[in-house]
Amino acid sequence: MKLLLIRGLPGSGKSTMAAGLEGFKHYEADMYFTHDGEYSYNKDEIQDAHAWCQMRTFAALDDGNDVVVSNTFSRRWEMQPYEEMAQRFGAALLIITVKGEHRNVHGVPDEVIERMRQRWED
Repeated sequence: MKLLLIRGLPGSGKSTMAAGLEGFKHYEADMYFTHDGEYSYNKDEIQDAHAWCQMRTFAALDDGNDVVVSNTFSRRWEMQPYEEMAQRFGAALLIITVKGEHRNVHGVPDEVIERMRQRWED
């Protein structure tokens, strides 16, 4: 069993990479904000979105699935719950950082992306 974390700034290609992987259950916090194919971000619900992503990942690992999570993970501590899940389920933990520069499909303002870049932890 594998748990793959794909990290990178908005527009780096995280979601595209994750969606192209066969045999993995794919989750990301942005999925929480997508309803009937429409994306509607609400900053007041970001903690709920990450909790949802973690719960879905936990359930998929509990069922024995390989899982890929594509979130920004700009700070190392943001990966900790997933690292603990990998240990709990005996899953191999793989972390990939993507640095592409593509169109930002969720409309994250440039100044927000720059703040993320400034706080990025390798």
